Formats: sequence, structure tokens, C-alpha cells
Amino acid sequence: MAKISTLTFKKGVSDGIPIALGYLSVSFAFGVTATSKMINPLISLLISMTNLTSAGQLAGVEVIASATATTFLSALFQIILTQLVINARYFLMSLTLSQKLEDKFTVADRLLCAFGITDEIFGVAVSKTQPISKKYMLGLILLPFIGWSVGTISGALLGSILPTFISDALSIALYAMFIAIVIPAGMNDKKIIPVVLISVALSCAFFFIPFLKVVPVGITYIICALVASVVGAIFFPIKDNEEE
Repeated sequence: MAKISTLTFKKGVSDGIPIALGYLSVSFAFGVTATSKMINPLISLLISMTNLTSAGQLAGVEVIASATATTFLSALFQIILTQLVINARYFLMSLTLSQKLEDKFTVADRLLCAFGITDEIFGVAVSKTQPISKKYMLGLILLPFIGWSVGTISGALLGSILPTFISDALSIALYAMFIAIVIPAGMNDKKIIPVVLISVALSCAFFFIPFLKVVPVGITYIICALVASVVGAIFFPIKDNEEE
């Protein structure tokens, strides 16, 4: 029996408003951070319009900022691997959400919606009890996409004229956001804490130890994420009956 949805474009736009408002502040901080790395505002906007991932974009600008003409290919390789590792969760989100789509979705429709999948958009969409229509998904993605782009260009343009102490404060806002995500999760599940500490320890080692400091920043992201994830999976696994 064909799955037919009653979710409309208007409903999607309505559900996307809170997400868009939240993205304005986060992407503004990203724009400021990109400007502090001497990245052109238009390039920052292009990054946000083609990537909807705060962690991935932050890692990407770090690699771009550290790259030189002689290390272009190396930096490109690092960015590709970094994005694959950081954004691997979107593979699972897209697969899960694909089970709730109405039958009218074409391959092109699925690719377009996959581009717009973020943690927040996925959370809203997957919570629906009825099949999800193409119009609903487009409406849900539209305002967050605009908010993410507008916030980025605003932060990138204003980042160069704001007082230094404000720019410095905003440039660490993304890091503060990640901490705000990790701490509550760690309080709810103690197994997360050792995994986070392992990642932090590895990151500090790559920053402070001289012979490790020469490792390109993109590679350090990959190593820290993979090692912490593997250790967590082996020594601190989440059993099936603990999963929600």
C-alpha cells in the first residue's frame, strides 16, 4: 500500500522556524571564526551554503587556514577524510529517515533532502508519525538553510569590524556550544565521559608534544575521533537494552 503524507510545505516551514533561529547565532559565530582565520566572507558563505555541519565546517576552516600552496593536495585530502569521519552520523540518519518517506520520493528528491539533514532537522522529521512528504521536507529545510547562510555572512562581515574582545569571544562560541552538548550527555551516560577525556588528552598531546605537533591539524581530528570511538566501542559499549 502506497504511503501518502498529509504533511504540507507550510507545516515544514513552521517546524523549521525554531531551528533557523538557533542556527542564526551558531552560524554567526562560525562566520566570525572564519574571518579570524583570514578566510574571505564570500568563501565563508559558500562553505555554509554547501555544508550544513557546524563541527565539520569548523574543522574545515582550521585545515584551510593552516594550508599553504605547497600543501594544497594534502589539505584537500585532510578535509575529505575529516568530513567523512565527523559527518558519518548523517549516513545513519538518512538511512533511518528514508524509511519514513512517502513513496513519491525520487532519487533526486532523496539526494536533495539528504543534503539538508542536520541533527535538529532529523530530530523533528523522524518524530512524525505519518509518512513524510517532499514538500514538508523542503519546507523544514528551507528556513534553517537561510538562517545558517545569513548568520554566516553576518558574522563574517561584522567579525572584521567588531571590537577585538567581542570577536575573540564570539570565535570561541562554537567550542562552547560543543561543550554544552557534551556535558549534559556525559551526565546522563557516564560512559561518554572517558571517551571525551581520551579525545581531549589526544588533542592536547598533538598540540603540546613537539614531535606530534607537526602532524597536520586535519589528521589530528581524524586520529582523535577514531581512537576515542574505537576505545569507547571496545571498553565502554552501549548494550542493546540501554539504547532508546
